[in-house]
Amino acid sequence: MEVTATFHGGFSATVTARDHTVQVDEPETAGGNDDGFMPTELLFGGLASCFALALGHAARKRDVDLSNLRVTVTAHRPGTELRYDRVVVSASADVEPEILADFVDKAKRFCWVSNTFASPPEIEYTATEVV
Repeated sequence: MEVTATFHGGFSATVTARDHTVQVDEPETAGGNDDGFMPTELLFGGLASCFALALGHAARKRDVDLSNLRVTVTAHRPGTELRYDRVVVSASADVEPEILADFVDKAKRFCWVSNTFASPPEIEYTATEVV
């Protein structure tokens, strides 16, 4: 997989993957123009959407309809540190809570993003020539 961010000045960038583009910016309160998602919103949006897809997949395998399925991710920041130390993934749907809880447990193994958070990869930073 390859994703590329192109800086446009200030706090603005576009992110491209395959044939898709997403605008990234910071809110006005942080010096941006609020023209797109903050990078951390994309990070946790990836987790929320991946887990929603994993829940849908687990339910489909058992012919269960999770109508009105929503996954919300809430990230907690420790003081003023530039990181998050606690992330809560909450799912809701129009099914009995016990049924949804069972699918939440089953879906964990299908979500690439939560699996990556659970066992973080090594991150390597390099500088290359402009192509």
